[in-house]
Amino acid sequence: MMKRMIWLISGINRRMMKFLIALALIAYIASVWGTYTSMRTIQENGELQIERKIEEVIAPLREKIRDLEVSFTQKYPPVKFLSEKDRKRILLTGGAGFVGSHLADKLMMDGHEVTVVDNFFTGRKRNVEHWIGHENFELINHDVVEPLYIEVDQIYHLASPASPPNYMYNPIKTLKTNTIGTLNMLGLAKRVGARLLLASTSEVYGDPEVHPQSEEYWGHVNPIGPRACYDEGKRVAETMCYAYMKQEGVEVRVARIFNTFGSRMHMNDGRVVSNFILQALQGEPLTVYGSGSQTRAFQYVSDLVNGLVSLMNSNVSSPVNLGNPEEHTILEFARLIKDLVGSRSQIQFLPEAQDDPQRRKPDITKAKMMLGWEPVVPLEEGINKTIHYFSKELEYQANNQYIPKPKQARIKKGRPRHN
Repeated sequence: MMKRMIWLISGINRRMMKFLIALALIAYIASVWGTYTSMRTIQENGELQIERKIEEVIAPLREKIRDLEVSFTQKYPPVKFLSEKDRKRILLTGGAGFVGSHLADKLMMDGHEVTVVDNFFTGRKRNVEHWIGHENFELINHDVVEPLYIEVDQIYHLASPASPPNYMYNPIKTLKTNTIGTLNMLGLAKRVGARLLLASTSEVYGDPEVHPQSEEYWGHVNPIGPRACYDEGKRVAETMCYAYMKQEGVEVRVARIFNTFGSRMHMNDGRVVSNFILQALQGEPLTVYGSGSQTRAFQYVSDLVNGLVSLMNSNVSSPVNLGNPEEHTILEFARLIKDLVGSRSQIQFLPEAQDDPQRRKPDITKAKMMLGWEPVVPLEEGINKTIHYFSKELEYQANNQYIPKPKQARIKKGRPRHN
């Protein structure tokens, strides 16, 4: 009986031992499996983190590659094909400025090879960046006060600050640009046998005593006033052109340009149009200097560009007025812009600026008869286009934390000058 009891107990112990061993084995397998899965999870998480890090590094490179692909396949405005004998090599000084960049557009689209020279005092690369990389286009950062050696067929000499605050800011530099710069361009024209067009100005008439102003009028200019650096600079530039024509046989064309407006104007350059549009868009008072009875005649930039090209390719060597004979007072113009913008701005009258011309209206009979040219863009259409451009510029500059302010008509005394 005792033996049987011992045998039963030992059998139970063996089964318990087997059961315990089985439990231990299961626990071990579960432990190993848990460790394996947790290690695999850690590995997968690590791989994901590595992939994320790689993506962070690669993303900017991918963007740069995409930009390069876009630049290599850049879409330029449509360009007319010209044969070798019809295609001209054209130098455009001041070609990154307001008028110059529009002229560059026309010359490029007409199929010519265009070299733009600008020192970017008032010009901007943004104005011509849509042509950079084109085989017919070249942009050179150069000041015309220094000589330039280049082979060209035509020279459009537009280099000079043109708004009163800009040319008054450094009057000596303005004089140098219009005298030494013009001499350098005339010397280049003489050397390579190129035709030169000088972008002169209605300011050569000063505060005119004859109305409207024809090309035969000699002008009424204060030679020592605040505007003299520009007025007299352009007058002597014209003198140089005709001296080179008479003495050296250089072909010259002279355009006397009246008030012009349009896209790519500097918003804070102090001109009437830019000041009024900027002030109206920002809800600030429209500043009128004097009584506002002064008159101006405004042309849209595309009309001017067509006139410049027509004059360059004509046989007219004497000065030609390029402007719009539609005359408006400054006060009328302020009200028109205010209405077109839909602004609630008030009109504020300030003291009259020194030597501000009282009347300005071109006689364009000569341009009509000899060039077949006259302005075609209606004033309101041109202003609406300019308002749209300024609105986009304000939006762009607001995103870049810069809000332009209109420049005053007068210079502050004591400002340092750098020649």
